[in-house]
Amino acid sequence: QVQLVESGGGLVQPGGSLRLSCAASGLTFSSYSMSWYRQAPGKQRERVAAIISASGSTNYADSVKGRFTISRDNAKNTVYLQMNSLKSEDTAVYYCNALTWGAGRSEYWGQGTQVTVSS
Repeated sequence: QVQLVESGGGLVQPGGSLRLSCAASGLTFSSYSMSWYRQAPGKQRERVAAIISASGSTNYADSVKGRFTISRDNAKNTVYLQMNSLKSEDTAVYYCNALTWGAGRSEYWGQGTQVTVSS
């Protein structure tokens, strides 16, 4: 059974930092591209950062470039999202996503972790 478990969310003041973690189990982690998505109230879910399985290359939404960093530790089956210089508009539920196109497409989601940026 595949599980993605996010942690690290919480309340932070504008300008502050948080580090999200997503621990994966039940899958061959190194074969999956990992992404962080977020969904704010009344808005569509959007991808904020991704790290590709094969190359390790990363890409980011324009809104978080230069502030967020995605990384992965294949030995720990964990993906991270370091979030710096947080803004009120970063407030959302953040979701971890695992995707592979190996023997057919497989995709999994975590349950989400709340990030609230407020003074």
